[in-house]
Amino acid sequence: MPDPITPPSDGVWHYEYITPKLIQAERVDRVIYSGKTSFQSVTIQETSCFGRSLVLDNKTQSTELDEFVYHEGLIHPAFIAHKEPRDIFIAGGGEGAAIREIFSYNSVQHVVMVDIDAEVVELCREHLPNHHRGAFDDPRLQIHYEDAFEFLKRSDHSYDVAVIDVPDPLEGGPAYLLYTREFYETVLKRLRPGGLIVAQAGPTGPAFYQQCFAAVANTIGSVFDNISLYEVFVPSFGSTWGFVVGSLGPDPASLTAKHIDKHISARLNRTLGYYDGVTHQGMFSVPKYLRNALASEDRVISRDRPLFVS
Repeated sequence: MPDPITPPSDGVWHYEYITPKLIQAERVDRVIYSGKTSFQSVTIQETSCFGRSLVLDNKTQSTELDEFVYHEGLIHPAFIAHKEPRDIFIAGGGEGAAIREIFSYNSVQHVVMVDIDAEVVELCREHLPNHHRGAFDDPRLQIHYEDAFEFLKRSDHSYDVAVIDVPDPLEGGPAYLLYTREFYETVLKRLRPGGLIVAQAGPTGPAFYQQCFAAVANTIGSVFDNISLYEVFVPSFGSTWGFVVGSLGPDPASLTAKHIDKHISARLNRTLGYYDGVTHQGMFSVPKYLRNALASEDRVISRDRPLFVS
């Protein structure tokens, strides 16, 4: 075995900072695409461990090996909690895997996807077929290539569930305004009675959760009276990963395993690989330090006080 502090010499490796003092590395078998759009750098690559991967601004967004853990975790708790999700809004989701999961529900009639970067969506459509599995071709999908905040401010349409699946709120990045109190207030106005919002909220490991998760949870909690926290472990991200639900009706954390399994069987048109009733209970049994984050003094993210994510 080589010295662990010596960079491997066998081929090309992708190095990614999990924190400024922690690096995760993976051998790259083939770079499929590498370039820059008007908003961010994009790499799609075949890797030895995680398979075909999407990397934006040198941060892994999803991989073939474990994207189903992230995307089933993102979508299904809020959708099972809602009695009949029909009209859906999604910000981001360029890989198409989130809309793949949304279209698992027989009740879904209309999905509006708003992504600021058309080039990324087209690259994912072409190069990540195992992620979207044809979901982009579903006639119920309507895609808009623009800023999701501006879109919702102009919109008079209402939704049952809003999904926020955008990159972390890096200062100057394309997504940080979609983590602000002003944005969540706009989403709240567009939700129907009993509606829910779910947002990816960053890593939740003990060394990571204060980077992003605590502030996002407190920001959503400043707008929604009823919020729930949960997490999944995504190996390619190097950490457990957190999500926050804001609800105008049902609380996903209160659902029993029996209820979830019954509704998966009755309401979905495909078999899931990760999520079921038992898994749900584990996801929502978050550790004490995450629960305490809601009572902490982590500031609320706003236009005037953006979150700095290292």
